[in-house]
Amino acid sequence: MHEDLPGLPTGLTSRPLAMSDAPAVFALMAAQELHDTGEVAIEEADIVGDWQRPSFDVAAQTVGVLDAGVLVAYAEHRRADRGDAAVHPGHRGRGVGTALAGWMQGRARAAGATEVGMAVPQGSDGDRLLAALGYHVRWESWVLQLPAGADIPARELPAGHVVRAARPDDYEACWTVLEDAFLEWSVRAREPFDDFLARTARRPGFEPWNLRLVTDTDTDTDTDAVVGVAVVYATGTDAYVDRLATRRDRRGHGIAQALLVDAFAAARARGATTLTLATDSRTGALGLYEKVGMRVVSTWVNRAITL
Repeated sequence: MHEDLPGLPTGLTSRPLAMSDAPAVFALMAAQELHDTGEVAIEEADIVGDWQRPSFDVAAQTVGVLDAGVLVAYAEHRRADRGDAAVHPGHRGRGVGTALAGWMQGRARAAGATEVGMAVPQGSDGDRLLAALGYHVRWESWVLQLPAGADIPARELPAGHVVRAARPDDYEACWTVLEDAFLEWSVRAREPFDDFLARTARRPGFEPWNLRLVTDTDTDTDTDAVVGVAVVYATGTDAYVDRLATRRDRRGHGIAQALLVDAFAAARARGATTLTLATDSRTGALGLYEKVGMRVVSTWVNRAITL
């Protein structure tokens, strides 16, 4: 039987969440983003994609806080040292965030983690709360945007390389390139292939153009090998690159830049006018994006606490 979170204000209750709660979590996170950053970047499909991963147990890894049946806060323990949470602006300053932080720490400790943290907009209510609770900054991240009307300079691909939409038989190679690249600097377990599919090809609304790649078709070397990958979505007039990676041995040849040009062109054909992506201080990629004309529009910090 579920017991309410310790420290909740009188009148609030808590319970594990279910997939059917995704719309309410989206509304909550959208309200938080609008308050903290002035815009809404989250999509309901992002939540569904994450929650439908085979490795994720929604009931065991989430908790919601309700006021008269209405969701006003939530937290999830995404994996060993990582979580996420949101508190509706109208319910802040009452100890709800502190209660959720305690729940997340307990979940992480039970999973064997030595620390747990989450990303928050720099200077936000969440940033100040976590700092007051003793959370340190693990790394910084930045949201960058290519303004409407601007273009990323084109860069010619090496001979024998082609940029195109991925096909189902490319998906495993795309997953390999992305995971190999991200695991160079991210200390975590390798994402299972089925989890990758849950967040891409099985994500609600996914279309083939959302997964882009560069292949090397030179039969004298690595036949039709996937050497670069971009995951791009469009919502309204904004396109955003969810992930971008180049195979380590093919960097410095303009592959990432060509993928950005291609991704934006594909999104523009579907009504997008701006291009957004995020990077953090572990990747060393900030300069690359600024060099092609993108500008930082918000700064986030990943704060964590030692358990």
